[in-house]
Amino acid sequence: MANYNSPPMRFNSVDTLRGITVAAMLLVNNPGDWGHVYWPLLHAQWHGITPTDLIFPFFLFIVGVSIALGIVPRVETGADPATLRRTIWIRAAKIIGLGLLLHLLAFWLLDKPWFRPWGVLQRIGLCFAVAGMAALYVRPRAQWIFIAVALLGYWALLAVSGGYVPLTNLASRIDAALLGPMAYQFDAATGRGHEPEGLLSTLPAIATTLLGLRAGEWLRHAQLWRLLVIGVALSVMGWLWAPLFPINKNLWTSSYVLLTGGCAMLALALSHVLIDRYRWPAWGRSFGVNAIAAYAGSAAMVLLFAGLGWWEPIYRVGFANWMTPLFGPYLPSLAFALTFVLFWWGVVRWMDRHRWYLKV
Repeated sequence: MANYNSPPMRFNSVDTLRGITVAAMLLVNNPGDWGHVYWPLLHAQWHGITPTDLIFPFFLFIVGVSIALGIVPRVETGADPATLRRTIWIRAAKIIGLGLLLHLLAFWLLDKPWFRPWGVLQRIGLCFAVAGMAALYVRPRAQWIFIAVALLGYWALLAVSGGYVPLTNLASRIDAALLGPMAYQFDAATGRGHEPEGLLSTLPAIATTLLGLRAGEWLRHAQLWRLLVIGVALSVMGWLWAPLFPINKNLWTSSYVLLTGGCAMLALALSHVLIDRYRWPAWGRSFGVNAIAAYAGSAAMVLLFAGLGWWEPIYRVGFANWMTPLFGPYLPSLAFALTFVLFWWGVVRWMDRHRWYLKV
């Protein structure tokens, strides 16, 4: 008899890649001094791409891979679609709710004038819900059609409505109109604003997650050649599209989806070969199996320390005061961020050893 409640398939390579991605999130989000950050650890200001701009799409891609490993096998063994659907929507709601809770904490502790409803976890939850429904009800060919239509349609919408200029592009105008001062960036005098995790740009972000869903299926069926060939093809397509539709993380442009999706496929293939096949150490796995605990816990810690006024003194006394005269201002800022990551690595490592896993 089929076991409909069997645990999801696990690949150490996937957990490791997810863990490295989460560790990178903590690294780039928590420098000691935002005025002194090495450029690879900063987002591109508008058009263009840096290593930091790979982190969020990699995570969404891995969300799709995880759906392929955790949900699709249950569909294939005859699990009740209604039960799976309810599980997907409940988990998506929990992720979104956690994101809202963190923003509420920021609104309270940092005395912000407005509550920001959109954010990273909110986008992850929405993308998880849509990709989960696609895994249940949409065939692979139709998923590819959706990806193509979403990316081409998003390009057309922005191109015919003012292009890709900051604040005046269609995605930013929609978010400014819907959110007003609750957007990440808003100018009350002009009514213009921008929300990097906004409504319209979530459409191509869903495409990123669906690319992960397809890649996860290839991983399940040991089709490594597909990951390599399609990964290279998508990366090249992204670069070729860039002169017409610039690579832009803030707008999550279609060229950005293809380039980062292709890079994520190649990273997954490399991780699979090295860790699953050649048994390299699964560095970062502890972050990967407790990704939510690491991301949400570290964010809550930062907000609490900042709200109490501890964050800046810890950096100044522990790092800047003695390191800056010796090494300049950039190295202590990086050292602080690395120490923060190591602290949370210790936390999730301890949780992993005691088999404590925060699931939402």
